[in-house]
Amino acid sequence: MSSSFVIPIQEGTAEAVALKQQKNSFRLCLSSVVHFIRDGIRRSGARKVIHSIKVGIALILVSLIYLIDPLYKQFGENAMWAVMTIVVIFDFFAGATLSKGINRGIGTILGGLLGCLVSIVGQRVDGVGKSVVVCISILIFSAAATYSRSIPRFKKKYDYGAMIFILTFSLVVVSDLREEQVIDLARERLVTVGIGFAVCIFTSLFIFPIWASDELHDSVTSKFEDVASSLEGCLEEYFSTGGHDKKKGSNGCNKCKTVLNSKTKDEMLANFARWEPCHGKFGFSYPWNRYLQIGENLRDLAATVTSLRNCLQSHRQPAKESREPIREPSLAVMATLVWTLRELRGSVRKMRRFQAEAEVLPKLMAVRVELTLFNTQTTLGRPLEKDEELAIASFMFLLTEIVEKTEELAKEVEELGEVARFPSV
Repeated sequence: MSSSFVIPIQEGTAEAVALKQQKNSFRLCLSSVVHFIRDGIRRSGARKVIHSIKVGIALILVSLIYLIDPLYKQFGENAMWAVMTIVVIFDFFAGATLSKGINRGIGTILGGLLGCLVSIVGQRVDGVGKSVVVCISILIFSAAATYSRSIPRFKKKYDYGAMIFILTFSLVVVSDLREEQVIDLARERLVTVGIGFAVCIFTSLFIFPIWASDELHDSVTSKFEDVASSLEGCLEEYFSTGGHDKKKGSNGCNKCKTVLNSKTKDEMLANFARWEPCHGKFGFSYPWNRYLQIGENLRDLAATVTSLRNCLQSHRQPAKESREPIREPSLAVMATLVWTLRELRGSVRKMRRFQAEAEVLPKLMAVRVELTLFNTQTTLGRPLEKDEELAIASFMFLLTEIVEKTEELAKEVEELGEVARFPSV
C-alpha cells in the first residue's frame, strides 16, 4: 500500500514566490505598455502619440479638483466644467486649442454676464412676468447668436464661442427659476472653466507643442514638389520609348489630386495659425493669407497638369514616331518648369527672398515665346490628320498655360518674401 506525503513549504519561501510572481507580472505589464506605445508611434507617428499623452496629462491635472478635498469643497460639482473644458477644447494643434479656449472664455463670460443681468431684471418682476422676461430674453439672444453663426466671416473664427454663449446664457437664466444664488453659480462655473482653459494652454503650448503654422508651411512647400514631379512624370511617360507606365502615371495623378483637395485643410490650418503666439520663424501678423493664395495658384496649376495628362492619354494622339520631332523642345520646356517649381519650393521652405525678375521670369518668357512660334507642319515635316493636329495643338496650348501659371506663381512667391520680410541670400 503506497503512502503519500506533503512537502511543507516555509512561510518565508511562499512570500518570496508570491513577490517574484508580482514582479514578473509587473514587468510583463510594463513591457506590454512600452510595446503598445512603440507600436503606436510606428503606425501613427510620434506627434499623435504625444498629443494623446498630453490629453491624459491635462485630465490628470484637472482631476485634482476632485481628488483634493479642499478644492472639492470649494467648487463642488461645478468641477465637472473643468473636465468638460479639457475634453472639448483640447485639440491636436496649439492654435486650435488656443482658438477654442479663447472662444469658450468669451462665450462663457458674455453668456454669464447677460444671464445675470436678465436674472436681476427678472427678480424685480413678480409672478408670471418673471417667466415671460426669461423666455423673451432667451428668444432674442439665442436667435441673435444663432444668426451670427451663419455669417461666413464670423463663423470661421467665432462659431464655437457663439455656441458656448447660447449654452451658458440659457443655463444661467433657466437656473434662476430654481436657484436664488445664480451669481455664485455663474462665478464658480467661470472659475472652473478658467482652470480647465489654463491647464489646456499649459500642456498644449509648453509640452512638445504641435504648431499649425509649421504644418501649413510644410504643406504648402510640399505642393511645389508634388506638381513638379507630376509634370515631369507626365511628359516623360508621354515621350518614353517603353510605352505608358501606368503605375507612374497613377502616382502622378494621385499627387495632383492631393493638391487639388487641399483647400479645406489649408484654410483650417491658416485659421489656427493666426491664433498662435510668436514662435520660431513665425512672428505676429505673419502673412498667412499669402500662403493661401500660393496654395490657390498651385491648385490651379495642378488642375492644368491634370488636363494635360488627360489630353496626352487620348487615343487621338499621334503615333510614337510622330512625336519624336517635338520631344526635345517639349522636354526642354518641362526641365525649365520643373527647375522653376523646385526653386520656388526652396525659397519658401528656407524662407529666403526670391527675385523672380532676375531668376526665372526671363527663362519662362523665352519658353513661352518659343511655344507660341511653334508650327506643327514645319516641326513634324509632314502633313497631319485633323485629329493628330488638334491633339498636338492642345498639347502645346496646355503647356503654354502651365508656363503662364508658373510665372504668376513666381510673382506670388516674390510678394510673399517682401511682405514676410524674408532675408536675401
